[in-house]
Amino acid sequence: MFAEERREKIHTLLNQEKRLFAKDLAERFQISIDSIRRDFTIMEEQGLLKKTHGGAIPSMKVRQSPPPPDKRYEEGSPQGNAIAKLAVSYIRENDTVFIGSGSISYVLLKYLPDQMPLTIVTNSMRVADVLREREWIDTYLIGGRVKPSGNITDVLANEFVRQFKFDISFSTGGGISEDGLFVATPEVGVFGRAVSAISRRRIGIGTHHSLGNDGFAKAGRIEDLDLLITDEDADPEAIERIRALGVKVIVAQVEDSIQK
Repeated sequence: MFAEERREKIHTLLNQEKRLFAKDLAERFQISIDSIRRDFTIMEEQGLLKKTHGGAIPSMKVRQSPPPPDKRYEEGSPQGNAIAKLAVSYIRENDTVFIGSGSISYVLLKYLPDQMPLTIVTNSMRVADVLREREWIDTYLIGGRVKPSGNITDVLANEFVRQFKFDISFSTGGGISEDGLFVATPEVGVFGRAVSAISRRRIGIGTHHSLGNDGFAKAGRIEDLDLLITDEDADPEAIERIRALGVKVIVAQVEDSIQK
């Protein structure tokens, strides 16, 4: 089989399975792992995939539409849960915290400490609805035009959020790289930058699916993060490029999340 034919088959498999591992492909095609890695490198340069630690996932378009609410607000992947659990450990009693509308932000809610007094500000009606019955949490919902998703990110929300100061804000995006945090629309990007500007500590959270990718609208500089938490499947080279800018990056272990 010619290399070009093999790469076509790899591309077909990737579209079907959504994630491939170099070791499995090496066994399948009876070639070395280094040969598969070279295939991945060439295909990534062609925009056909994105390399990850030990494998590859489909390439992302510059502009990614966020998933619908019924998909966004689910239990989360094992990696997302590991990240969320570790992220919440940085919250202290009586902190004022901003939690946004991303799918991984929603996963944070299940790990918030029980009975710990907090003030939480959000621009997500879904997040506010989950928190409203927790009497030990003062919940504030940002005002403005409500989108079909239940999120609020317009110019009114941008002005509204400037009335606050946060001890911690959690930031995420469809793309997180050395070039910044990226989201689907400019208005969400403007809102994200406003939140960052009024936060004492900024913690970025994102799975390996986001790490190393760029996107359409910039929501902030990666250098503005005090900490970035990702998972063990993230591309080590993408992590090192971010660390080279002085950002602390912590890798959450799925096994630790399951055991604790």
